[in-house]
Amino acid sequence: MAKYTESKCKQCLREHQKLYLKGSKCYTSKCPFIRRNGALPGSNRFSYKRQSNFAIQFREKQKIKRMYGILEKQFRRYYDIALQKKGDTGLTLLQVLERRFDNVVFRIGYAPNRATARQLVTHGHFTINGRSNNVPSTLLNPNDVIELKIKSMDTEFFKDPLKGVELNIPNWINVSKDKATIESLPEKDFFDPSIQPSLVVEYYSR
Repeated sequence: MAKYTESKCKQCLREHQKLYLKGSKCYTSKCPFIRRNGALPGSNRFSYKRQSNFAIQFREKQKIKRMYGILEKQFRRYYDIALQKKGDTGLTLLQVLERRFDNVVFRIGYAPNRATARQLVTHGHFTINGRSNNVPSTLLNPNDVIELKIKSMDTEFFKDPLKGVELNIPNWINVSKDKATIESLPEKDFFDPSIQPSLVVEYYSR
């Protein structure tokens, strides 16, 4: 399976924004983004160069891809899914990304970042609607129920998976004990204002 091989911290520096790819380290003073003030080494001479519209659109696409840990081919497929639906294509694209199985596991607090959530899913620790599922890209729908398997509850990792990380479970997921239910799709105000999916739509509409 293809994956990013670049340092996760360099990905944040490249996008000039914290993408929270390293879990608890991102919340401490050890975070390279904080120490370098969001700049890549040697990038100061480019800091005042005006970017073209294409460059701005491209960087936004790259940023969102990296946030969710997705490569180009799969990301384009999600865009095509969003394009086929009525309404705001940019918002629908973000909703599709949020519906990924590994992202939901991350959102409900079983992993400090999406990369770890993806690993937990592939190792078969969870079920969807009572059935075992180890495919991180599975798209969940409202009323789907995610549960931690009984045999996984006693593993060392799940006793304190998010030590040192602030947990903020979204309001579109209902969490109770060892299961979570998707109640709805996330609304526009759920997403970080710094994310501009309209730029991605413009990029693919060229």
